[in-house]
Amino acid sequence: MLALPIAESRPVMSVKHLLCLCSLLIPCSAFAFYGDPRPDAPDLAAPGAFSVGVRSEQLVHHDQIDILATPPGQHHDRPLRVELWYPASLKPGQLPGTAYTDVLGAGAHDPKRPNTPFQFAGRAVRDAAPTAQGNYPLVILSHGYPGSRLQMSYLTEHLASRGYVVVAIDHTDSTRADKAGFASTLLNRPLDDLFVLDQIAAWARPGSGHWLAGKVDVDHSALIGYSMGGYGALLVGGAGLSQTAVDVVPGGALQRLQAGTAAYARLHDPRIKALVAFAPWGGRQGFFDAQGLAGLSLPTLFVVGDQDDVAGYSDGVRRLAEGAVNADRYLLVYQNARHNVAPNPPPPAASANADDFSAYSEPAWDSSRLNNLNQHFVTAFLDQQLKGQDRQAYLTLIPQSRDGKWAMDAQGKPLPGHTYWAGFKNRSALGMEFYHWPAAGQ
Repeated sequence: MLALPIAESRPVMSVKHLLCLCSLLIPCSAFAFYGDPRPDAPDLAAPGAFSVGVRSEQLVHHDQIDILATPPGQHHDRPLRVELWYPASLKPGQLPGTAYTDVLGAGAHDPKRPNTPFQFAGRAVRDAAPTAQGNYPLVILSHGYPGSRLQMSYLTEHLASRGYVVVAIDHTDSTRADKAGFASTLLNRPLDDLFVLDQIAAWARPGSGHWLAGKVDVDHSALIGYSMGGYGALLVGGAGLSQTAVDVVPGGALQRLQAGTAAYARLHDPRIKALVAFAPWGGRQGFFDAQGLAGLSLPTLFVVGDQDDVAGYSDGVRRLAEGAVNADRYLLVYQNARHNVAPNPPPPAASANADDFSAYSEPAWDSSRLNNLNQHFVTAFLDQQLKGQDRQAYLTLIPQSRDGKWAMDAQGKPLPGHTYWAGFKNRSALGMEFYHWPAAGQ
């Protein structure tokens, strides 16, 4: 393994510089940063007690199958850039704020959507010192195809503020900058996730000399995946591919991910305790059959729009959630939402190209609202699974949000008949569904 730190230092910002940065990089609104809670945000969308630091690292996964090479059978060293967010200790006068650089487009050779760099403001502080104390659960985040490690910064920053170390991966061949053949994404997603878990574990060992030494509780880890990231998360969590999936890539390269094989069994890592799957791909396409879904045993939060036209809803994500009978499953449904229930809001630069804009936006939902809802539910789920905090009130809900009845006394205590979704302000829980299926035998 080779881990090369990337230095991306930024000077400490003055208030004037910070306000200037925000005004230039995000749309005019009441919110300074992506993920800031709207006035109608649910309880756990509020930032946590910690300041947030952010750093970049460059990894190399040696001697991996190059599934796109000709002739087949070649190996290569696979580079993976990662971004890490963590609870930080700021110096006196040090203010929140950094500039993230990403690109628009759908690969390096698409003239209709050329790679276009853009920047946006974040709340984290570049290269801030980690807190002196603390051993925080780990969250690994895997983006869509194509996407980037910065695609869900509203959520990564939020989780770090609430006491998690979060690492997001740029999956080679699968980012907006380097999109390549789909076979690479199908094979490498779970392998990348597990490699990064091992790398963080090595850094976190006391005495490792890394800045994360003694800071990460890798034995309480979770994996968050969006779209193809969700596909990979399900594989790491125990689901196996069907024969239909294996047949998609010539030469049997996906057999190592097929349910029932010895290689598939080795994917399952006991350090990972929970999954969050945003619009996971593969259900509608037949990549996961009943045998493959039976292997998923980790508590899993599925999040999907009921109009998802990429991963599918009733024949896609909902089928996955209902079919994984050996896992404790939660399903959050956004009514009238399509596939983009997970990303940051569209950056201003995307307004110049309808396809770039639609890669982030939701036609019937405000992205900031979706971001707040995701922050709330993911925090409740991970606090419950990784920290052992009692968040059941936020996860035990009537299925249709519109059916909730508000009945509170003058002191804000619930009266008999109060069934409104916990954590939501009156009149704010609308357009959502929530389901819970315990694992078989529970």
